[in-house]
Amino acid sequence: MDIIFILERLDRLERLMTVHKEVLTFEETCDNTGISRSYLYKLSAAGKIPHSKPNGKLIFFEKKMLNDWLMQNSILSASYIESDYKVDTSKITSS
Repeated sequence: MDIIFILERLDRLERLMTVHKEVLTFEETCDNTGISRSYLYKLSAAGKIPHSKPNGKLIFFEKKMLNDWLMQNSILSASYIESDYKVDTSKITSS
């Protein structure tokens, strides 16, 4: 087998393992969110992203809180708004 292929598979397996974890390390959070290390450090240092430092050194992120933070400013699509708020005109009677 090609060494590159094996390394890619190993990387994929490592990423899949984090799917079932409730608490992520700093590196896992970067990998899962796509946020760069420097930007994630700035966010956590400024208190703009929920995190935990149980021993004052290592930084951990609770996956649910992280997902809530990532989705805090979600923008609804026009089609979603139309389907969600569509008025059923068949029930409206004219006077």
